[in-house]
Amino acid sequence: MIPYTVNIKLAARTLTGTLNLQNKTAVDWGWQGLIAQGCHSSILIIDPKTSQTIQVLERHKATVVKVKWSRENYHHSLSSPYSLRLASADAAGKIIVWDVVSGMAHCEIQEHTKPIQDMDWLWAQDASRDLLLAVHPPNYIVLWNGDTGTKLWKKSYAENILSFSFDPFEPSNLALLTSEGIVFITDFSHSKPPGSGGKKVYIASPHSSPAHNKPAAAQPTGAKKALNKVKVLITNEKPTAEAVTLNDCLQLSYLPSKRNHMLLLYPREILILDLELSQTVGVVAIERSGVPFIQVIPCAQRDALYCLHENGCITLRVCRSTTPSPNETVIDPEQNVQELVYDLRSQCDAIRVTKTVRPYRVVICPVNENSAALVVSDGRVMLWELKAHASKSSSSLSSGLPPLYSPVNFCGTPLHQNQKCIPDLSLNTMIGHSLISGVDSPRPVAGQQEIHMKFLLTGLLSGLPLPPFSLRMCPPLTTKNINHYQPLLAVGTSNGSVLVYNLTSGLLHKELSVHSCEVRGIEWVSLTSFLSFATSVPNNLGLVRNELQHVDLRTGRCFAFRGERGNDEPAIEMIKVSHLKQYLVVVFRDKPLELWDVRTGTLLREMAKNFPTVTALEWSPSHNLKSLKKKQLAAREAMARQTTLADAEQSSVESSVISLLQDAESKSEMSQGISAREHFVFTDTDGQVYHITVEGNTVKDGARIPPDGSMGSIACIAWKGDTLVLGDVDGNLNFWDLKARLSRAVPTHRGWVKKIRFAPGKGNQKLLVMYTDGAEVWDTKEVQMVSSIRVGRNVNYRILDIDWCTSDKVVLASDDGCVRVLEMAMKSASYRMDEQDLTGEVWFPYLLLPRAALTLKAFLLLQPWSDTFTMDITHVDYKEKDEIKGLIQEQLNSLSNDIKSVLQDPNLNLLQRCLLVSRLFGDESDLQFWTVAAHYIQSFAQSCQPNRSVPEGQTPAEGPQSSHLDICHDILCENSFFQRFQLERVRLQEVKRSSYEHTKKCADQLLLLGQTDRAVQLLLETSADNSSYYCDSLKACLVTTITSSGPSQSTIKLVATNMIANGKLAEGVQLLCLIDKAADACRYLQTYGEWNRAAWLAKVRLSPAESSDVLKRWAEHLCSPQVNQKSKAILVLLSLGCFHKVGEMLHSMRYFDRTALFIEACLKYGVMKTNDDVNKLIGAAFVDYAKLLRSIGLKQGAVLWASRAGEAGKELLDELSQKESMGLEPSPSEEEVDNSLGNVE
Repeated sequence: MIPYTVNIKLAARTLTGTLNLQNKTAVDWGWQGLIAQGCHSSILIIDPKTSQTIQVLERHKATVVKVKWSRENYHHSLSSPYSLRLASADAAGKIIVWDVVSGMAHCEIQEHTKPIQDMDWLWAQDASRDLLLAVHPPNYIVLWNGDTGTKLWKKSYAENILSFSFDPFEPSNLALLTSEGIVFITDFSHSKPPGSGGKKVYIASPHSSPAHNKPAAAQPTGAKKALNKVKVLITNEKPTAEAVTLNDCLQLSYLPSKRNHMLLLYPREILILDLELSQTVGVVAIERSGVPFIQVIPCAQRDALYCLHENGCITLRVCRSTTPSPNETVIDPEQNVQELVYDLRSQCDAIRVTKTVRPYRVVICPVNENSAALVVSDGRVMLWELKAHASKSSSSLSSGLPPLYSPVNFCGTPLHQNQKCIPDLSLNTMIGHSLISGVDSPRPVAGQQEIHMKFLLTGLLSGLPLPPFSLRMCPPLTTKNINHYQPLLAVGTSNGSVLVYNLTSGLLHKELSVHSCEVRGIEWVSLTSFLSFATSVPNNLGLVRNELQHVDLRTGRCFAFRGERGNDEPAIEMIKVSHLKQYLVVVFRDKPLELWDVRTGTLLREMAKNFPTVTALEWSPSHNLKSLKKKQLAAREAMARQTTLADAEQSSVESSVISLLQDAESKSEMSQGISAREHFVFTDTDGQVYHITVEGNTVKDGARIPPDGSMGSIACIAWKGDTLVLGDVDGNLNFWDLKARLSRAVPTHRGWVKKIRFAPGKGNQKLLVMYTDGAEVWDTKEVQMVSSIRVGRNVNYRILDIDWCTSDKVVLASDDGCVRVLEMAMKSASYRMDEQDLTGEVWFPYLLLPRAALTLKAFLLLQPWSDTFTMDITHVDYKEKDEIKGLIQEQLNSLSNDIKSVLQDPNLNLLQRCLLVSRLFGDESDLQFWTVAAHYIQSFAQSCQPNRSVPEGQTPAEGPQSSHLDICHDILCENSFFQRFQLERVRLQEVKRSSYEHTKKCADQLLLLGQTDRAVQLLLETSADNSSYYCDSLKACLVTTITSSGPSQSTIKLVATNMIANGKLAEGVQLLCLIDKAADACRYLQTYGEWNRAAWLAKVRLSPAESSDVLKRWAEHLCSPQVNQKSKAILVLLSLGCFHKVGEMLHSMRYFDRTALFIEACLKYGVMKTNDDVNKLIGAAFVDYAKLLRSIGLKQGAVLWASRAGEAGKELLDELSQKESMGLEPSPSEEEVDNSLGNVE
């Protein structure tokens, strides 16, 4: 058995280098766990865990300007499997949607020929998973079906559109950043284009803001005052030309952590806007000496921002909680809320920025939000991970920041005493949720630790340096070197270093700094050593410094091969090593050639002054090594016979002598001083061919062949077997058959033949030819062209150097900074990802077949067939091909030890397991469902224990210890928490208001929230010259005098209903709220289609029972076919504790795995009372899950769930036991599973 297996078949691949400026925005980190990055016209797919490139997609002709992974916000099953879809857009307006695993394009989309400004997949995927919105310059947005490439609609706007952002809470909201301001669209839908032109708001330039001209060392109070003065930056009127010299807003994004908030990024500040008021509620400003921002990414799990600065530093800023810390005494609660403050909590090291090296973009992992990847213009990708560590409490006082605490929960459930957990799993397992005064106690709960965060560099990918390159592949694979062969490619670069790549993995094997100037050529002298030469810039006499270095790869030792020679002489044109690696010819520009012995490093001959000028040279493959060996062997044998030895010993000596002589290139041979005779040919400027023989240190001149009249000046020669090929400066190829003594000239009409090389391998007579405008492969037996590549016709890069890397693959260096390994046909094609040889095991379930991926998920989720969890698929009864089993096992092995130990921990409960597995798979919809389900199942279970009397639909009373869902879940949060959050928000709006409009909006909100005293104060602020002065004063009187007497109530109710009927909905609702008829108000709002507003009002004003009714009506509305947001409806019902209804809905939507696991969790926590209906649902759900498990091959699981389904599962159990006796059963098709389902509605 060979210990080192050699992969002789190399995959086609691309080694990439520096980026183009247009690639700046082309990077994205998907839910699938991979990073996509544009590099010139290619797209790299990077695995951040092992930091290696696992796929390169090539099909674009122009520079890639945008890449976007599709979202995973849907339920995955056999019919909608885990798949890798990526959309990429280029500077010529083409969009390609890829199937990344196979490297094939799903579809190509083209509308205009200008660069795509922005694009994104729609995140609400209930209706369709294939919708892609793109901005086609100058002012069109187009919605495409990314699967078929059909255009659904197109809409134009008045201004040029720069970028857009979807509202993460409401799929019908979209904001466009235009050259003049922002356009808000509220009626976005996939079925038809937005009706209106949207609501335009203009941005007044923030440079007038005091944040810029405040003194550098201002007192904190002064800075506070200065920030409070940042007035409205958003106006509905078009500002004057002086006010807006240049709209330098770099970016606009909705905050995924809080509804209706948006951030605007300027080079020196980040503005946080509350969209209800169009008002700045927070500013993150940089001091005058600070480094400006390039980009900011808001997090969803916590209210935090990742910012990228111009020096490549990534900073994490976390929003400060509003609860006063225990050591602060609050005199006036009003003063507490001044504005949103984002504290700097962590930062990573900066990079050295130069003219050519600058940071481009940062992306963060959307699943865990605790790792970031920085893309640098020189092709580097730096992978930073955020780590949290517990700290001593004194440190926070010194920094002046309130402390951050770790959360109590792990994966949605409080930790057991001795349960294993992964503190750095994701952002929300590192930082506890944002505290809100009045709900949370300011002191840390037991089990919470104060933490500090720091960034660690966990991976680095580096690209090739700037072109030009010179390439040389190591000597070819033979039967003799198969045991230790590595396919190494040496790339000489312009800065004098030589990069050696291993082409099996495509990874950098060694980077050697060999020369001080551009490397001109490389020749290998063995499998582990090479010679390379470089020439400096010529001086005014035309002389240069020549460097010829011998490098040993194993040790990295490097020495000057020509000793002291090399200063102030004509430049080296080329070096050529003979076939047996014995001799080296060095050819100079205006100086006779030198002949060296490679083995001893000695100069054999420096040719005389009158030696002809060499234009091309090649060593002959013929030599007399075999005859020499025979002679030597005979001599040895004679010697061996003379020595008197026993027969046995003698035979062993002979065999050892023979083995010593086996390998022509072995060192033992060299030291014996065998010097085989070798020949080389060269041409002079007249085209005459000379033949020279070298043996030992004797050099003999051989025959001369007169020039061929049809050829111009010969530029290069190649010789293999009996074929000699000459190429000239006019593009002619001359094929000589030495055996038949025939020559044949073929004009290629491609201009100067730069280089010709024969392919390796016995009898392989393919020839690779390089021209100034491309390359060709010729078959010299047939004398015909096999394939061709030409700049401008089928590629848009120029070729700088060529070589063969195996007998059927070529390697090309091109001026876009890439080195490509291609098939002989030289079509640049992407390769299949699963055929790659990756170094290290990569956790990547998306690479598996759809069925296998689902099997893997089921295997991780539930193994009820044994008491202990196993990480070995062979331990379970899984009937499947061994190769698929092996792939699944590889995935299991590649999980980190932390995750394995947590998954095997008996204390990990079902809810935590579901959450953890959905995180591992990057399954967005699963993750959201289980987060909400885990929270509410536990909170309802807690409230059930002491007095089992909370009716369904009412939120249980909050215990002091129980945590709440973070505000990023918005309307799904507990009422009490949601209410406090809204109150704080209004308080903040009140502090920030700057016009009558704002004051009016604040007063309206306060009335709805029931804060009448504060509302009256605001109404009385209206100045006497305002047209609404009288109206507001009367309203203030009305609010203060309302009593709950019957007559006044009925009058107000009548007025309110009339107002609503006549189109004054908001005013009518306000009046109803004044007389505590908020339930009616919600009903009116729902009747008029204001569903979100009604849900908001119900949560802040109504009793749990009433608000539950309103929200249930909303959930029904969300399920209706014209709205089709069932996944959101399910989450709303979860928050109300309608677990039976959720189970039924999941089952009717055919989410069998989720249904069964959800019901199981509900039963475990005792929040689903059993009655006939429930038992029927349990039976149906468990049987369907059993059928699903059977269809993906997990027999034991199917038996278990079928047995738990009671009566319903009898039939299936019998089937399974019958099949058991018959052996392997065929897996049922989707239709069979479909037909076998009962009609459960």
